[in-house]
Amino acid sequence: MGTRWAALFHAEPGVDPAPLQRALQAAVDEVDAQMSLWRPESDLMRLNRTAPGVWVELPARLMTVLGAALSVGRSSGGAFEIGMGDAVSAWGFGPAEADPDAIRAALAAPRRPAHEQLELDLNLGRARKHAPLWLDLNGIAKGYGVDRLAEVVQAAGLTDALVSIDGELRALGSQPDGTPWHVAVEQPETGHRAVHSMLGLRDAAVATSGDYRKWVAVNGRRLSHTMDPARGAPLLTPPASVTVVTQSCMLADAWATALMVLGSEAGGRMADSLGLSALFLTPGPGPRPGGWVSQTHGPVFASAPEISR
Repeated sequence: MGTRWAALFHAEPGVDPAPLQRALQAAVDEVDAQMSLWRPESDLMRLNRTAPGVWVELPARLMTVLGAALSVGRSSGGAFEIGMGDAVSAWGFGPAEADPDAIRAALAAPRRPAHEQLELDLNLGRARKHAPLWLDLNGIAKGYGVDRLAEVVQAAGLTDALVSIDGELRALGSQPDGTPWHVAVEQPETGHRAVHSMLGLRDAAVATSGDYRKWVAVNGRRLSHTMDPARGAPLLTPPASVTVVTQSCMLADAWATALMVLGSEAGGRMADSLGLSALFLTPGPGPRPGGWVSQTHGPVFASAPEISR
């Protein structure tokens, strides 16, 4: 996935971590092999290249992620949209550089949500497109990879661990002294890493979507890597970051993206309606880096012991 994974746990003296490390690596390699846009031979790319109307047999894990992606797409009113692969690639957030002709094509392309154009047959493990559709799972596959790391750790008999891929993490149990796993929420500042707040997590997952790590500059304006499904282009005025805490890292990843697209007002209303724990950070009235306006929703961020600044 172009990044690093990590697993932190406490084991008895003399335990050899090498077998577990190999199993963890195999788990993320499998996710990458099935869901990568950067690997022409991936199962996702095989589906992307297949003409509409043709059933494509797919592995079970990819079917799981596609099903979750379409579900979040429906529930978010299309804010989470996996049918943006053409726009992602056109703007230079895929394997190739930005292409002005491809950008113009993405802007002009008619857009219908993937949940209306992609049919899944979960019983037979297959999918088919009903219209030309280029899928991108970068907003959900990394979170699913974290869930796979957690499954491998649990299968090894460990009940307490912290696993992560890049900025997506999942906490199992607690630390040996009984305290929760401490996870930092970064201040959304480009070129500078600082802690905005700390979360204490037990048996929960966290994911953050932001505009401060991956972006392009167009006519002197910085544009986020998160796409606006309605325009086929980067969001123009997104929050600086959205952090979501749920039980599943796959869903935390997807919902962080969806709420980023919706923005702090509409996204906040949706978080409240769904009972999601979400933290929106937007620039304060002062210059960056300066104060950040925090908007919190849900029980995790409303509980004072769980978040400190």
